[in-house]
Amino acid sequence: MKKHLITGFALLALFQLKAQQQPTDSTSTYKSTKLTLDEINLVSSYYKQDGNHSAVEGGIGTQELTDLSNTLDVKLTKYGSTGKKHSFGLEVGIDHYTSASSDKIDPSTVSSASYGDNRFYPSLSYGWEDEEKGKAITAGVSSSTEFDYQSFGANIGYSKKTKNKNGEFSAKFQTYLDQIKLITPIELRTSGGYGTDNRNTYAFSLGYSQIVNKSFQVMFMADVISQQGYLGLPFHRVYFTDGSVHQEKLPDSRLKIPIGVRASYFLGDNFIIRAYYRYYSDDWKLTAHTFDVEVPVKLSSFVSISPFYRFYSQQGAKYFKAYAQHSDSDEFYTSNYDLSTFDSNFIGAGIRLAPPKGVFGWSHFNMLEIRYGHYSRTDGLSSNIISLNIRYK
Repeated sequence: MKKHLITGFALLALFQLKAQQQPTDSTSTYKSTKLTLDEINLVSSYYKQDGNHSAVEGGIGTQELTDLSNTLDVKLTKYGSTGKKHSFGLEVGIDHYTSASSDKIDPSTVSSASYGDNRFYPSLSYGWEDEEKGKAITAGVSSSTEFDYQSFGANIGYSKKTKNKNGEFSAKFQTYLDQIKLITPIELRTSGGYGTDNRNTYAFSLGYSQIVNKSFQVMFMADVISQQGYLGLPFHRVYFTDGSVHQEKLPDSRLKIPIGVRASYFLGDNFIIRAYYRYYSDDWKLTAHTFDVEVPVKLSSFVSISPFYRFYSQQGAKYFKAYAQHSDSDEFYTSNYDLSTFDSNFIGAGIRLAPPKGVFGWSHFNMLEIRYGHYSRTDGLSSNIISLNIRYK
């Protein structure tokens, strides 16, 4: 983990871009028509989990997994000759993970192809904003590549503020077109090669935010998500009551409908209460409730801490049964505990530093945040994550 975090600092140090300095007078109306660097964010994280309900082994076996992640986000802005704001974003992410359960796809090998893998996921975004009329349009494309998975995504969005600028309506459409390499458990293979299958996801989101008063803000959100294609994972085993082993089988369509509300309440200058609730349901009969609260506390003009807690409760999908509980009378079957009934808790805190002279005295490195969280689930899964976010502006 130490090596990973140091790597994050080194990557950011490579960027010697100098943002054009705009007038410091707060009354200035100057808007640069040249493309300028807005900010660069680097997020590095280390994640480790363990449990004993591996879907690769039919609901039993280790779920040990580690993930090292680095994401670099660059934002550029300019104003056109008509005064409209143009924003450009480039994000590049690289993950390296190891999964002990994936090594059981073919136990006869020292290490299967999926035991350790790298994921590369770049994205590009563009935004157009008319600040005077309070409306904006966004668009973006993305990609994600790993050994057995290839995904391409695109999105487009629109937002419009109310006349008094205290409310904002937003709508967004996203699509992901995925190709999955069909790596089956060794005992179920009928040929030496891997076939492929497709999965398509379409998501439509609506939101409305409102500044109620100087202390209270609220946002309402609703989504409709449709998926078609191969919706399981080909290397997930399912054991029947007679001891026979099968490949996970799930329907080729799924409709998800989450709705949520997010609120922020400002208690003076030093405390904020941020709360979030979401209800989720789908046509696999999986339902869930999420409640999240975070309380940023300003300790000084440039130091703040943010303790947080999230509770999640899920009623499992109708296609889930534990190890050796399915039978040949079941049309669909899975022993993936992510689709089971469970409760989970996620608790942690972050510390944020924004010194007036910059982090470590470097004026352009104006923010450093470190967050730690511990996750636990009633089925025995637990994990820890630590992340570092540093911003160049």
